[in-house]
Amino acid sequence: MIFQTPILALLLVAALAAGTALWSGGFAVAVLRRWDLADMSRAQLARERMTELVSTLFGAVMIAELAALLLFVFNADRMATLFVGAMCAVGTLNVNGYGFPALYLKIAVFFAATLWLILDRADRLGRDYPLTKVKYAALLAIVPLVLADGAVELAYFLNLRTDVITSCCSKLFTPANEGIADEMAAIDPGVALWLLAGAGALVALTGGASLVTGRFRRLYALVSAGFFAVALMAVVAVISVYIYEYPNHHCPFCILKPEYHYFGYALYVPLFFGTATGLGAGVLAPFAARPSLRVALPARIRRLTALSLAGFALFGAATLWAILGSNLILFG
Repeated sequence: MIFQTPILALLLVAALAAGTALWSGGFAVAVLRRWDLADMSRAQLARERMTELVSTLFGAVMIAELAALLLFVFNADRMATLFVGAMCAVGTLNVNGYGFPALYLKIAVFFAATLWLILDRADRLGRDYPLTKVKYAALLAIVPLVLADGAVELAYFLNLRTDVITSCCSKLFTPANEGIADEMAAIDPGVALWLLAGAGALVALTGGASLVTGRFRRLYALVSAGFFAVALMAVVAVISVYIYEYPNHHCPFCILKPEYHYFGYALYVPLFFGTATGLGAGVLAPFAARPSLRVALPARIRRLTALSLAGFALFGAATLWAILGSNLILFG
């Protein structure tokens, strides 16, 4: 099973990411210890040249990691037909104890990679590499995450067994079970929609204020993270119900299937994009006053905030489309 093309592609990305992360991490230590633009030695000049190579290669594998999350979820759904009891990605991920941890690590790497890429682009805006130490400190923090992601993903694929009877979403996302999945499924649909609307209004308010005044950037980042959590809860509690047109089906993965026109991607892609760019705006906010970034960085932060608001707006539009286009009537 491990020799299937998508699995090999995922493992190849994980191996390249792990190897590049270890190599880049070693260079990051040298940068944090010895980086000094005032130093005119050959060693400093070599570090300045090397940082371009390391940043480019690490950035490339981080971009590959972004795509790997999408491929991982798509492949988990595609493989559901191979396991007894599986109807969607939930069943595939439940085949062994590494499936959901692998998914959670993939999501963590997605956000970490996006934020690092945003830092790297911002560093290139300044003539004096103003964020070099910051981005390499962040790189060091990402290395263990990348290694853990690759190790857990490998363990998951190596332990896939087609003779295992797995449990799927009908067992997981139901009030009969214990855990966060059933708690989200048990939330009243009306409450979930009000919470989503309130979080959306807060996003619009703080994002708009950030664009107009140039303030509240870090607050907007926190609100973006909060909206992400509320949106995922709403997908399980009510949005998926409208898509399935069945009040007891709460799975957030079945909406990725072709019989539902892959509608889940219209929800998740803009949601993840909006959250990542919103967090990115907050990450860059403390550096807006750096002399070499004073002109360019505020414009970059405004662009990220605008992109984030656009992503959340697309998520909201997809949510309204799912509700208004459904034949299910939840409220009289």
